[in-house]
Amino acid sequence: MAESLSAATLWHSRWGQDWLVGLDSAAFWSQVEYRCGQLPAYSVVLLAEADPLDFLAGFYAACSKSCTLLLANPHWRQREWHQVAQVGIVPEVIWGSCSPTVFSRVDGSSWALPPAALLIPTGGSSGRLRFAIHTWNTLAAAVRGLQQHLRVDGINAYCVLPLYHVSGLMQAVRTLLSGGQLALQPFKALEQEGPLKIDPAEFVLSLVPTQLQRLLRRSAAAWLQQFQAIFLGGAPAWPALLAQAQGLPLALTYGMTETAAQIATLLPAEFRAGHRSSGRCLPHGQITIVDAEGRPLPPGSVGQIQIQAKSLALGYVPGPGLQASQFLPDDLGYVDAAGYLHVVGRGSTKIISGGENIFPQEVEAALLATGRVVDCAVVGLPDPLWGQAVTVLYVPQGAVTMAQLRHAIAPRLSRYKHPKHWIAISALPRNAQGKINRFELECLAHYCLQ
Repeated sequence: MAESLSAATLWHSRWGQDWLVGLDSAAFWSQVEYRCGQLPAYSVVLLAEADPLDFLAGFYAACSKSCTLLLANPHWRQREWHQVAQVGIVPEVIWGSCSPTVFSRVDGSSWALPPAALLIPTGGSSGRLRFAIHTWNTLAAAVRGLQQHLRVDGINAYCVLPLYHVSGLMQAVRTLLSGGQLALQPFKALEQEGPLKIDPAEFVLSLVPTQLQRLLRRSAAAWLQQFQAIFLGGAPAWPALLAQAQGLPLALTYGMTETAAQIATLLPAEFRAGHRSSGRCLPHGQITIVDAEGRPLPPGSVGQIQIQAKSLALGYVPGPGLQASQFLPDDLGYVDAAGYLHVVGRGSTKIISGGENIFPQEVEAALLATGRVVDCAVVGLPDPLWGQAVTVLYVPQGAVTMAQLRHAIAPRLSRYKHPKHWIAISALPRNAQGKINRFELECLAHYCLQ
C-alpha cells in the first residue's frame, strides 16, 4: 500500500521513471525540474494548463515546492474567471492561459489555508464556482483507501478525463503514489484514433455514463471487457445502460471533489453478480444515513447521506469549513443491511408536485429505458396549480413524438411523476464529466416555455 509520502519525497523516489503512456516521461521529468528551478518555495500558483504534460509537470512542481495551488479549467470563460478573481487569493505565479483577470484580496476575506493547500474547483452543476481545500495528505488517504478496497498495491490508470477535474487528477495521484503507470488519452482521440497500445488487463479505466454509452455504440465491448475494472461515476447511470454493460467489469462509484473522488465503490465481481448499488464505503471513510435532525437511520431507510473520511476536504474557498469532520452532500440515499450504498437522488433537485415527492433521476431513467431519447434531464418549474411542474428537456432518438414518449413511459412510471412540460432540444448542457449544469438547464427550460 502507498505510504504517506510528501510530494518532495515522492518526487525523489520516482525520479526518472517511465511512468507515462501516451506522453514522453523524459520530457515530463525535464519540465518538472525546470519549473522547480524557477518556482520559489511556498508560492501561490494558479495552474490552468490545457496540455496534459504541462499540467502534470506544473502540478508536481508546485506540490514539490510546498506551494498553495489553485487548479483551474483552462476552458473557463469570463464568467468563471471573474468568480476566481473574487475568492480573495492572489496568485504569484500563473501557469497556462486564463482570461484577463484582475486578482484582488476581498475585504474581510481571510481564508485559514493549511500549508501547501491544494484548491480543487467544484460547484459546476450549481453555477456557483468555489474551491475545495485539500492537502497532499487528504489525497493520499483517498489513494490508500481505494488500494485497500480493491486489495491491490500498484494502480495503473487509463485516463480519458480532464486532469483539472478531481476525477482525472486522482488518477494521476493514484499512479504516482502506488508506483503505477498513467496512460493519458483525450476521449475524442480514443473514439477517433482507437486506444493506446497497453494491456488493458493491467489497467483500470474511468468513465462517465455518456462515455460508456458512446463506446458501446462503437462496438468496443470486447476491448472494455479486458480491463481490471471500469470505474463509472460522475453522473447517475440509467438501468438500460447498465443492462447493456452486464458483462463488463464495471465498478459503480460514488464520490465528489470534497472526498477526493471515490468514497464508495462497487467491485466488478459484485456488478457482474447483479448488484446495482454504489458499493460499500471505502476503508478510510464512513457513510451514515441521517434524518433532518442529524439522527442516524436504520438500514433501508432513505435519508441524507453523511460522510466522514480521512480524505475529506477541510472546507471551501470561498465558504465555510466542514464542521466536525463531517460532510453532508446534497444527496439522498440509503444503506442496505449488507452495507451497500444506494443513492436515490439529490435533495435540492427533488420536485414536490401536487404534494408528491418526485426525484428527477427516476423520471430520467424511465425515459432513457424507452430507447427513444438519446439524453434527457428533468427539472421542476414553478406552477400555480401544482407548486412545481415536472419538466423534461430531451434529445429525441429520431422522429419520436411527445405522444409516443408519454405512451412509452406509462408502464414504467406512476402517473403523477409524468412530465407536464416536454422540451425537445439538440443537446443538454453537460460538462466534460457528463454532469448537467442545473443553472443553465433551468434557464433554458424557462426560455423555451416563454
